[in-house]
Amino acid sequence: MAEARIRAALATVLASLGVDDVDAHLERPRDPSHGEWATNLALTLAGRLRRSPRQIAEEIRDQLDLTAAGVVAVEVAGPGFLNFRLSDGAVAGVLAEILGRGGDWGRSDSGAGQPVIVEWVSANPTGPLHAGHGRQAALGDGICTLLEWTGWAVHREFYYNDSGKQMDRLAASVWARYQRALGGDAAVPEDGYQGDYVVDIAEAFLAEYGEVYRDDRSAEALDALRGFAVAALREVQDRDLGQFRVRFDRYFLESSLYADGRVVDAVARLRGTGLVYEHEGATWLRTSDFGDDKDRVMLRGDGTATYFVPDVAYHLTKWERGFRHAINVQGSDHHGTVARVRAGLQALGLPDGYPEYVLHQMVRVERDGQEVKASKRAGSYTTLRELSDEVGVDVTRYFFLMRKPEGHLVFDLDAALDQSDKNPVFKVQYAHARMHSIFAKAGADIEAFEVGTADLDRLSNEHERDLIKRLAEFPEVVERAASGRAPHLVCDYLEQTAGAVNAWYHAGNPGRNPELAVLVDDPGLRAARLVLARAVQIVLRNGLTLLGLSSPTRMERAADST
Repeated sequence: MAEARIRAALATVLASLGVDDVDAHLERPRDPSHGEWATNLALTLAGRLRRSPRQIAEEIRDQLDLTAAGVVAVEVAGPGFLNFRLSDGAVAGVLAEILGRGGDWGRSDSGAGQPVIVEWVSANPTGPLHAGHGRQAALGDGICTLLEWTGWAVHREFYYNDSGKQMDRLAASVWARYQRALGGDAAVPEDGYQGDYVVDIAEAFLAEYGEVYRDDRSAEALDALRGFAVAALREVQDRDLGQFRVRFDRYFLESSLYADGRVVDAVARLRGTGLVYEHEGATWLRTSDFGDDKDRVMLRGDGTATYFVPDVAYHLTKWERGFRHAINVQGSDHHGTVARVRAGLQALGLPDGYPEYVLHQMVRVERDGQEVKASKRAGSYTTLRELSDEVGVDVTRYFFLMRKPEGHLVFDLDAALDQSDKNPVFKVQYAHARMHSIFAKAGADIEAFEVGTADLDRLSNEHERDLIKRLAEFPEVVERAASGRAPHLVCDYLEQTAGAVNAWYHAGNPGRNPELAVLVDDPGLRAARLVLARAVQIVLRNGLTLLGLSSPTRMERAADST
């Protein structure tokens, strides 16, 4: 690779200058006209060598031997930047590596097989998943895949909050609907769950168990209805997540923390820290000692644990299972829990910053500029299933991923249903399908195509050089997106690359400039351009796969355009 050779040549010059403990940092210039690589090395050495950066840059340039790296020009720019311009062959050389690695192009082992647990969705089993859960499902799955692509050993976990007051409200709501199904007039609690799915659960319970709990609101009756409802809703959520292409390695039940004595154990361990005190009839933990804005109640006056205690107990299990890296993907409404959970864990000796949190803003679904909220099934919100059924899983996943997690997301149904290049999903998929169309027209098998004897120096057109450089950047984008927990960077990359693909493709449209077409009469140039088309197909497919999207080989518009 040219980058590695440039670094090696720079290291040789630095040694001659008496600098052997500095690694040259190369980056791609923002302006492509400045070349393929640039370094600010001279600026960083100015103080050490006691000369102006520009003078140092000129001295480095004059001593460099970069012919082996395919560098045709080294320019000193501004106060002392060094810009490296590569030959056409050096730029295109990456295509051989892309074709050689195929589905592995973009993968790395930077994570070195370290275990990391990612917890996400973790929805209360009180109703169907809503659009906000959908954004989190796509985001968490995207982060997991990015980590896997960069060499981490990823464990995917869903934490079921199947204890607490919300479960009591669910049981009361189902009980009321059950009594109504039996001919009674029980009122659904005002703070209960109102959707049609509650009616469905009550009727299913009646069909299976009959009138066993008619007019019976005992603890036994409510427990039975609660258990039945949770099981039914878990099945619905699991089905919807599966349809959304999201999988988990484990479903961890909050109730198990109580059944296994882990909450009691966590409380005992916190008491042992000397950071617990009694105040106003409750038991408090000095979370303010660890950066929380105030101390927090750990046990209420009746002895029951507050919400963050089982969270602390749960995260202790992650640590004890050997996960020194833990990532929680949650909605921004969980912001208040971050400091207290971390404080509880720090009190027990775990490191500051454990676990890592990725918080996302919620979703507003719009049609014709108006918010869409009502759902017959859920009662008050748009469900993930309804959304993905209407616009498709590919589009739904992409729209959830294409914005920064911390940014508010407006899910525009009109844009999502558009099947033109205005829809970024179709823009990328059309570009991928076009490459297959080119090979179909050439009568060649795209999956079996190899570089062979193709002369990649022939790829000298500005559209080709720009496109090749973008393809070369894919591994860097994956690495950056993984380290930043930012799948949206892959979306940005795919849209920009699809734009470059379309610019190259349309520039060679026979009606515009036949000499720039892929399937030209010149066999050498034709072979080189087919290599580029295959590399495009590999990179777009890998990017779509990473995001959990399909890579269609034929689309009507793509076929009509070729």
